[in-house]
Amino acid sequence: MKKQSVCVLGGGSFGTAMANIMAQNGHQVSQWMRNEQQVEEINLTGLNSRYLPNAPLHQELLATNNLEEAIRASDTIFVSIPSKSFEDVVERIDRLLTPEKLLISTTKGFNPKRFELMSDILKRNSATQKIGVLSGPNLAKEIAAGQLTGSVIASDHAELRETVIELLKSPTFRVYENTDIAGVELAGALKNIYAIVCGLAKALKVGENTMAMIMTRSLAEMSRFAVHFGANPMTFLGLAGMGDLIATCTSPLSRNYRVGHALGSGQTLDDAIEAIGEVAEGVNTLRMVREEASKHGLYMPLAEGLYQLIFEGAKLETLIGTMMTGGQKWDVEFATYEK
Repeated sequence: MKKQSVCVLGGGSFGTAMANIMAQNGHQVSQWMRNEQQVEEINLTGLNSRYLPNAPLHQELLATNNLEEAIRASDTIFVSIPSKSFEDVVERIDRLLTPEKLLISTTKGFNPKRFELMSDILKRNSATQKIGVLSGPNLAKEIAAGQLTGSVIASDHAELRETVIELLKSPTFRVYENTDIAGVELAGALKNIYAIVCGLAKALKVGENTMAMIMTRSLAEMSRFAVHFGANPMTFLGLAGMGDLIATCTSPLSRNYRVGHALGSGQTLDDAIEAIGEVAEGVNTLRMVREEASKHGLYMPLAEGLYQLIFEGAKLETLIGTMMTGGQKWDVEFATYEK
């Protein structure tokens, strides 16, 4: 692949890990962030000590706080901004976009202002509709450490999918392709809710049977919700669905898992979030998904139970009871059963 000019928007752990892989692959990579001290540290020391303290960065990776220059110089733009700031940053770059530029979101969550995915925000720009979503079981610290990792690029544009696969190809990081943007993106957002549930359950020292049941029923809830909004249920059997769910529901590296574990250990939600020091998308996602599920009559007992536990003072028995006594009958809803 010929040398590409790439910009990664955001100075967090995953954006930094992606920027580093692409720089290692010989591409011209700029990483934009607001924090001037973070920019200076990366350029002078080759470290992003706040988010990836033990991962030396490639010398050709250039951090910058000049957004306009970074966008104008780039063929491909990865938007790795937390969901609360995503819309504002995308609106800032709108006038800088041109029809040939590729736009990829790596953010897992919903617009906190309304029920809207990150790809929907990207699609509102006036210049390019070459839009994609990168998602999967992608714990940034493991990627930076060289652990074998798979991800999924979802887009309607074959050129975009092929470009992202080539940009990120490495001996330890592999990208698969998909055309189901809604499914891949909803999977990445929804699993954060169930990582909280699993962290809470683990803190209570439940058995492996219980953990397996929680994760499997979580997948059923995720796919039920997503299919209602146009996703393909088969997407949830892949890396973006089951793969990401397993990673975030079992790993202490997952922020949402840690929030759940703290809740199960007796901490308040505010104390749990403060202790982690990073955004846990699952909390805001839970509010929004519960509202949409109620509006559309979607059966989501785990999400409902967690909402009542966190926001309405319900006891843990409520969360367990919603799963064990609900009206759901079939194991796999999208299979064909004989009558």
